[in-house]
Amino acid sequence: MMLFLILAPFAAFGALMMLTTPAISLFAACAVALGTIAYDLARGRSVKALAAGAAVLFAAVGTYLVLSGGGMGDHGIRLAVDLGVLAIALGSIALRLPFTLQYAREVVEPEIVAQPAFMTTNYILTWAWIGAFILMLVADILLIYWPSLPVWIGVGVAFAARNCAVYFTTWYSARRRAQFAR
Repeated sequence: MMLFLILAPFAAFGALMMLTTPAISLFAACAVALGTIAYDLARGRSVKALAAGAAVLFAAVGTYLVLSGGGMGDHGIRLAVDLGVLAIALGSIALRLPFTLQYAREVVEPEIVAQPAFMTTNYILTWAWIGAFILMLVADILLIYWPSLPVWIGVGVAFAARNCAVYFTTWYSARRRAQFAR
């Protein structure tokens, strides 16, 4: 459930980009990100950097698109979003607060959070997601600079990268939880 909420703004953006205008896709994704923030706040949880960053990112790119008259193109918009998400993730590492940490603290027992290995685990998970974001970015760049490349290749790379990151997060978290339990 948590991974669904975390990825919901990005899934909404990706799906809507195939169905409607880029501006509507961006602002709808912003609304979904704000909805995930409201959901967390209603349950007494903290505002997550990734959700807040996504809301700002989608709103900023959407506003730029509207004010500039739409001169970016679909691939440019995807590139801007992927660069923004990568910047959020790298920023969380630079601030020594990997973005996965906020989510993990809410589902893990306090005695596990206090262990040094907990922080290491979150760095590893965040770097795995950064790897996925970089692969998505490369796919977008290939589609921009190699226009004869079928769009489904870029979509496939993004889908595979995201799914690998989801799988790794689930698998590695369960593995570490089992190690902490011993």
